[in-house]
Amino acid sequence: MLNSLRLLWRVWFYLLFTVVLFVFSPVFIVVTARKRWYPVFFKVARIWAKLILFGMGFSIKRLSKPSFIKDKSYVFIANHTSIVDIMLMLVIVENPFVFVGKKELAKIPVFGFFYSRTCVLVDRRDIKSKAKVFAQVAKKVGMGLSVCIFPEGLVPDDESIVLHAFNRGAFSMAIAHHLPIVPIVFYDCKLRFSYTFFSGGPGPLRVKFLPIIETDSLKPKDWVNLKNDCYEQLYTCLISD
Repeated sequence: MLNSLRLLWRVWFYLLFTVVLFVFSPVFIVVTARKRWYPVFFKVARIWAKLILFGMGFSIKRLSKPSFIKDKSYVFIANHTSIVDIMLMLVIVENPFVFVGKKELAKIPVFGFFYSRTCVLVDRRDIKSKAKVFAQVAKKVGMGLSVCIFPEGLVPDDESIVLHAFNRGAFSMAIAHHLPIVPIVFYDCKLRFSYTFFSGGPGPLRVKFLPIIETDSLKPKDWVNLKNDCYEQLYTCLISD
């Protein structure tokens, strides 16, 4: 009985995701037509994300208040365990940001179309792609936007992994562009909506904003210590929960 309900709930998610995306598509097409309209797209995307989370029976519980300043650029990072992470990040952060994500997602019908028009895409098999990402991020920051990266770079197949090893990108990028890092902990996305099909359920999604880490005084070689510091902070929060 429980698995039957979870099956219906999962099917409802993909149906809701698709229907809401199609409903919003005409607006998305218009607001992604010009790069300078991205802040408008971001506001609409936040509404889209809120509808999906609400429709799935999720509520957001903030365990701390964000201390970042409006209209300032940051690098937002969080642990990555679920597709829900994307919607949750859009809802909790009001500063317009762009996702830096893997190129493969651009192949998803409809969603991939808007994903490729609004995100900075990384081809992990192409070394030159990483250099292009730095250049694209520089342009986005120049437009007054922030950046969001899930530094694990993937959702681990083994759900017993508390926090996968971080990649270098987010930290080198933050130092190169003198952007403060905002570490964020997502406690419940794996519990509520993991990639194990017959699992999860509605409920609260707890979010914790950790202290902002400034990078102005850091040198390129400091990315290792910065990465390790951020990893330890997130890991400590997750393991102690």
